[in-house]
Amino acid sequence: MAAPLTDGERRKQISVRGIAGLGDVAEVRKSFNRHLHFTLVKDRNVATPRDYYFALAHTVRDHLVGRWIRTQQHYYERDPKRIYYLSLEFYMGRTLQNTMVNLGLQNACDEAIYQLGLDVEELEEIEEDAGLGNGGLGRLAACFLDSMATLGLAAYGYGIRYEFGIFNQKIVDGWQVEEADDWLRYGNPWEKARPEYMLPVHFYGRVDHTPEGVKWIDTQVVLAMPYDTPVPGYKNNTVNTMRLWSAKAPNDFNLQEFNVGDYIEAVLDRNLAENISRVLYPNDNFFEGKELRLKQEYFVVAATLQDIIRRFKSSKFGCRDPVRTCFETFPDKVAIQLNDTHPALSIPELMRILVDVEKVDWDKAWEITKRTCAYTNHTVLPEALERWPVSMFEKLLPRHLEIIYALNQMHLDRVAALYPGDIDRLRRMSVIEEGDCKRINMAHLCVIGSHAVNGVARIHSDIVKNSVFKDFYELEPEKFQNKTNGITPRRWLLLCNPGLAEVIAEKIGEGFITDLSQLKKLLDFINNESFIRDVAKVKQENKMKFAAYLEEQYKVKINPSSMFDVQVKRIHEYKRQLLNCLHAITLYNRIRSDPAKSFVPRTIMIGGKAAPGYHMAKMIIKLITSIGEVINNDPYVGDRLKVIFLENYRVSLAEKVIPAADLSQQISTAGTEASGTGNMKFMVNGALTIGTMDGANVEMAEEAGEENLFIFGMRVEDVETLDRQGYNAQAYYERLPELRQAVDQISSGFFSPRDPSCFRDVVNMLMYHDRFKVFADYEAYINCQAQVDQLFMDPREWTKKVIKNIACSGKFSSDRTITEYAQEIWGVEPSATKIPPPNLPRD
Repeated sequence: MAAPLTDGERRKQISVRGIAGLGDVAEVRKSFNRHLHFTLVKDRNVATPRDYYFALAHTVRDHLVGRWIRTQQHYYERDPKRIYYLSLEFYMGRTLQNTMVNLGLQNACDEAIYQLGLDVEELEEIEEDAGLGNGGLGRLAACFLDSMATLGLAAYGYGIRYEFGIFNQKIVDGWQVEEADDWLRYGNPWEKARPEYMLPVHFYGRVDHTPEGVKWIDTQVVLAMPYDTPVPGYKNNTVNTMRLWSAKAPNDFNLQEFNVGDYIEAVLDRNLAENISRVLYPNDNFFEGKELRLKQEYFVVAATLQDIIRRFKSSKFGCRDPVRTCFETFPDKVAIQLNDTHPALSIPELMRILVDVEKVDWDKAWEITKRTCAYTNHTVLPEALERWPVSMFEKLLPRHLEIIYALNQMHLDRVAALYPGDIDRLRRMSVIEEGDCKRINMAHLCVIGSHAVNGVARIHSDIVKNSVFKDFYELEPEKFQNKTNGITPRRWLLLCNPGLAEVIAEKIGEGFITDLSQLKKLLDFINNESFIRDVAKVKQENKMKFAAYLEEQYKVKINPSSMFDVQVKRIHEYKRQLLNCLHAITLYNRIRSDPAKSFVPRTIMIGGKAAPGYHMAKMIIKLITSIGEVINNDPYVGDRLKVIFLENYRVSLAEKVIPAADLSQQISTAGTEASGTGNMKFMVNGALTIGTMDGANVEMAEEAGEENLFIFGMRVEDVETLDRQGYNAQAYYERLPELRQAVDQISSGFFSPRDPSCFRDVVNMLMYHDRFKVFADYEAYINCQAQVDQLFMDPREWTKKVIKNIACSGKFSSDRTITEYAQEIWGVEPSATKIPPPNLPRD
């Protein structure tokens, strides 16, 4: 097979990367050399690859700044309603290539860097991922920022500038080992510190009820320092802002009167305040009630709300009275979207500012708060719901506790009036959960304090209405909506899969980049032989490139003509990586029992991080690596089956593996995965999906036709039925010989000969307390995988299904999702108008 084209050669063939005009190329070269010169003049005479990366980053950044300033000026003059997306996670990945794509600079930069004897792709690999997120929720926030800018919305992302993001994962002897992610070590060329907007955040203290109103006094102060990162829209000259807060101790910290002698100790104690923004909590879909985490949640909320109110008061229009105490128009000028319950304190904090500081009447303040805030629910797993001990609030946020009690009383009075005597309903609907440890249910606080509550896929929104918040839905059905998640086609098609983007553009033009529904036009080409060939060729090139990457990085050799069977996502029992393991073992046993038979060759790749404190997830990783150890070294198997664990799965690795995948595994127990977004990335990149009817898989099957996905297993109704009957794993174990063999091998130490009892916890869980019913779907899954093999043996039919999937993936653009949020929750209209670029006069 011919060696894949170098990226330089490949890129030059690709028109969707912008025309590299001679002037542009010359300008980029000049700017690059200038930045490089100033970098080197400062310290050294020999340039390192990192110097080249920074020179290119600063060159590209220069193209952003004028647009950024002009966009903010444009907002100031027109005073549109502003959208504030509050999230404790923004999983941004790398910025360089995304900025070049969105500014239409990619070919100019490629050509300029090539002329200077360098390789852009090598420079891109030097950039650290901004890993300020755990998985789906944080990556969704990043896609949303891209879409909001592309749709010309006056939007701001607000979060925390963690000094250490999601840990780097090393695999040592098959086990996960965590390493701190020191992503700022070499500096971050994409952020700008704004010390002039530093704000105080208060903790602890006590509440004083005076005739002049309520005062929160004797507090400890931490300063919030903002760092701004530009967020460019796609070729529309809009550049929005992501503002991340960093914690700083005030200069008099711990040097007050009570700390007379120990100056050194007091200065060292500044770390205690600054620890607030030190590290991202590495839990996905799991609540850990630590005080530091509650401090992080209040820190981002308190700083952000001060900023929002400052911007509201100083906006050109706004209120007419000189001191601007009129907050009537606040909900017409401000929308706050809560990304899960993590920023839920926005609700009592906005009430505190309006009532205690701005002296707004309580009922008026509550109306303003509800009209301003909206809440997105991301999970139905009970262990993920935030339930904070009242005792922690009492100490840390005493005024907020009072406000929450008052809001809850108001809410319960209303419920009691509507359902007289229904005490159990009051208990179920209260924001305060009674018990040995009184707790605040943050989801309930969000529902009562928001004018809109949404789930993130149709099936999830239905579960939210019919079970999780059933009582609240009966009370206010009009509050509840669905907003099916989406992904940005800029990063997840154009940037990561330029070859596919190009063959699509050749057929239907470039409109799909900002209107993904145009992919429907590809339905006309499903039987077009040259198109089928082109799509298959791009996939093969992507597979070769990824195989080369794996060999270079991890010294593993894989067969690029095998089926690339991929499951990449956080490791969690509900995502059922164990079901994938059982299939791998079953395939292995079939090859061993009949080595002469012909098998469809597969490379099973599984990747993802386990929360450091999640024992079972860490055992699952060890099991995957152990299975790989046995299978990959068995001479009977050869290159018919390989099991690879993809170490340190992150955004930049997703951009490499997803375009190379043939099969996408989305196999959570029906009713547990709220939406999933990886599923959408695989679909648009030409992989076929094997999955359950869960999350957005349901809508993917609806769009493409169920016959064009490999759907298997229990539906939500079947899971509920099984729950009522009682799930008995033993029965499946006894009935299915291949399942029994696989489980016995895990349990006997076949995959862990040095420690035969290594996996007893895993087997014990599967046999006696598996909440996610792995065995119940085993048989259907194995049979479905056999159908996958059948189709893979007919490359033409396989590729036709791939084209059908790509053509039907348009719904899953985050542009569509954000348009729905804008129109149905925020009350704003997306705008297609381009702001004039910095080199042209303003309107």
